[in-house]
Amino acid sequence: MDSRCWLVALPAIDGRQYVYQVHAPDDALPADLFWDAWHCHDEGPYPQAWDLFDAAVIRRVG
Repeated sequence: MDSRCWLVALPAIDGRQYVYQVHAPDDALPADLFWDAWHCHDEGPYPQAWDLFDAAVIRRVG
């Protein structure tokens, strides 16, 4: 199964958007892409991201 590149932008409490690159198949569920990016952000040094799925922007780029 081929893996694609997705960009997931998460808004954070500091008013910025943090964008994460997620590698997943074409048929990946948007919720799975969101949670992959959110957990990556949550483990990093940045301010807390909102855990609101509807606030995220998800785009396939590759």
